[in-house]
Amino acid sequence: MTHPQHAVVVLAGGHESDGGRDLAPLVAATAATAATAGPTVHAAAPAGRPLAEAVRAALAAPGGHPVCVVPMTLGRDPRLVAETARTLRGLTAEQGQRPGRLALTAPFAAAEHLVGWLRAAARTAPAAPDGALLVTAPAAGPFEDAELFRIARLARQFGRHRWVEVAFDDGDPDPAEGAARCRLLGARTVTAVPAAFGPALRTPVPGVLDGGPLLRPSAVAGVLAARTADALHLLGHGEDGTAAGLDAEHGHGYAHSHGHGHGHGPGEPSHTH
Repeated sequence: MTHPQHAVVVLAGGHESDGGRDLAPLVAATAATAATAGPTVHAAAPAGRPLAEAVRAALAAPGGHPVCVVPMTLGRDPRLVAETARTLRGLTAEQGQRPGRLALTAPFAAAEHLVGWLRAAARTAPAAPDGALLVTAPAAGPFEDAELFRIARLARQFGRHRWVEVAFDDGDPDPAEGAARCRLLGARTVTAVPAAFGPALRTPVPGVLDGGPLLRPSAVAGVLAARTADALHLLGHGEDGTAAGLDAEHGHGYAHSHGHGHGHGPGEPSHTH
């Protein structure tokens, strides 16, 4: 298996990184630890044309190393995975592209990872007897935002905080409204923790403690190394990951019938296009 340091990594950003903007400092911080903790991170870009340009640049870089693209989702952005796969499929179809150098990794994390990381962040926030946790993230779509409420409820389970509320940057409720709700419920201290790659509070909210980043740069580098190593292993067997990525949105969104007697029955999964 090729060592992950022999790969060049491009990060694909979506709503959990504010369109990829929150990944820029991660690229710089991860580059500082790459010698010991992970592969070389070449760039970060939002899905679509900017990502395609970043991947082309990585492929053109000296050394001819494999290029691995990591969808930077924490489990709430299946669309990012599918859009990244479509971008890479288009690039591999371009004439003159050498096969076997470009791979789509598994997503950075799944929802269960995010639940665990939020639980870890909650351990350092004031809790008993009247502390509340405010889980924040950039606003996205209704399904993605609803998923964060589910994740926050799971993070509260067996935790130390009686109240775990959710707030969205430029969304409903926003952090100030989320903090007000915590206080109405009886909380005396409110600590904001991000369920995203950016800061917990983009704008300070009076009386709300900033719980800091969800993950340290060394932890990000470790996850990137694991995703890259797995992708390189599969690439060595002729699997570039795009087929799985293209199916990432299956079951995401409203359920609907296919018609002609092929609709889903009770208990069957939803399907969207």
